[in-house]
Amino acid sequence: MNLQDERIRSACEGLRLTAIAEQYPTLAASAVEADDSYVDFLEQCLKAEQDERRSRSRSVLAKLAGFPAIKLLEDYDFQFAAGAPKKTIQTLKSLAFVERRENVILLGPSGVGKTHLAIGLGYLATQASLKVRFITAADLVVQLERAQQQGRLDQYRSGR
Repeated sequence: MNLQDERIRSACEGLRLTAIAEQYPTLAASAVEADDSYVDFLEQCLKAEQDERRSRSRSVLAKLAGFPAIKLLEDYDFQFAAGAPKKTIQTLKSLAFVERRENVILLGPSGVGKTHLAIGLGYLATQASLKVRFITAADLVVQLERAQQQGRLDQYRSGR
């Protein structure tokens, strides 16, 4: 590594541009090979940083959501759980219900995939940069009872 590389990496570190620090040598080589302009190279660097930040943000949102495991809607077995209408689930994938501030309630017997669907929708929302919190009905009741006993039910409702 030469002095210029060290200065660039140091500047990137100071500005918290971690993706640029990692990727600029490769992007620079590609830009030279493609005879790209300086502006094209700069745009590629900024896009790499932007992509990395989005990826990190989605990862953090998924972690903070508290999913017991990551489940994808694509992995849901509609043949096994015939009670879940595939068209309804496909419609929910648009997440339009979130914009309309509508609730989705998944009801059914044990073992039909309600949790899989809930996690799948929640994970999809985190990938759309939406904040999500996964909680089972039983855990929610326990938390609400505890908040009521401690006189914090109003704070719990408001999300503080």
